[in-house]
Amino acid sequence: MAYEPGQSGNPAGRPRGSRNRRTIAAEKLFDENAERLTQLAIKLADEGDVTALRLCMDRICPRAKHSPVAFQLPPMASAGDAITALANIVQGVADGDLTAIEAAELSMMVRLASHVAYESDVQQRIEKQEAIVAEQQQKAQKK
Repeated sequence: MAYEPGQSGNPAGRPRGSRNRRTIAAEKLFDENAERLTQLAIKLADEGDVTALRLCMDRICPRAKHSPVAFQLPPMASAGDAITALANIVQGVADGDLTAIEAAELSMMVRLASHVAYESDVQQRIEKQEAIVAEQQQKAQKK
């Protein structure tokens, strides 16, 4: 069967969830040797192999990726409140209550809240202006 130039022989693409043959083969090899490889990694870690030790420790005690931050931010009712919130975050870093990474994540949340508050304020202003214009048009039509 001849295909048109630039046309795929499989227009639907690869099915979702289908796996590469190499991946399947590698998983099979690992499954067959998992216990032996794990014992070897532990043995190497016991003998002082730093890489093996790190591998074992990462499996035993994985680093926490998302943990709650116990830090109080002021209420964010308007975009102007972001300045106070950011000042609190900076002070939290200075006091040692927040790490730089936690401060960066909180700052992104403050920025998002500030944008939402600003957009809400703009929307309210637009609606108010539209109501004034509609009222003026109605008065003009009555004359």
